[in-house]
Amino acid sequence: MKNIKYIILLVVTIFTITSCNNNNVANKKELVYQCPMKCAGEKTFSSKGSCTICKMDLKPVSNKANNKIEATEISDSSIFNLTSKWNTEEGKTIQLKDLKGKTLVMVMIYTTCKAACPRLVADMRNIEKKIPEDLLNEINFVLVSIDPETDTPKRLKEFAIENFMDDEQWTFLQGTESSVREFANVLAVKYKQISPMDFSHSNIISVFNPSGEMVHQQEGLGVDNKETISKIIETVKN
Repeated sequence: MKNIKYIILLVVTIFTITSCNNNNVANKKELVYQCPMKCAGEKTFSSKGSCTICKMDLKPVSNKANNKIEATEISDSSIFNLTSKWNTEEGKTIQLKDLKGKTLVMVMIYTTCKAACPRLVADMRNIEKKIPEDLLNEINFVLVSIDPETDTPKRLKEFAIENFMDDEQWTFLQGTESSVREFANVLAVKYKQISPMDFSHSNIISVFNPSGEMVHQQEGLGVDNKETISKIIETVKN
């Protein structure tokens, strides 16, 4: 009889300890950490530390609020597999994977362009204006320079201000000649320098899902962008 009571007591004790441990693990999983300035967009970290970009302490955020982001996996076709480093118009250095978690609308331009690029920029602004305001936080409009020698972060910042593209949802990137060429190949954008300050290039706007996979491309200048806008909204809502 004593043996039976002992066994029952032991089972209850083990069950209680296991339950407590499971609760502790669950509670720990409820928290992840994020830069308060969101230097890396919506990227989160599993432990405390400081932001590698602005050096501020990471702040705890609810894991539940980031389920959509954490569920986003990187496939072989994702641009986030590219390991090149880029400078933003704010002077920060990032990798493309730091843009993970948002729908990306990307175009390649150069700031001294007097012909096609101003129209591409206008197309990008027109697309942004037609996106419902409550969805803009889930979208990043990214302009990648094909002239990294001229388009320094300082110049890109000036260009962003001049063209009313200096809000949080706009990002400008300067890479190296090799990283720009690599990225252009991924987007199927062809470009060629035809003079010290002039390039010929494809006019393509590309849409990527939060996993970095291309889901749509718009080719040409001043074209009907209804399909592109619909695809962006669909991608955000999915």
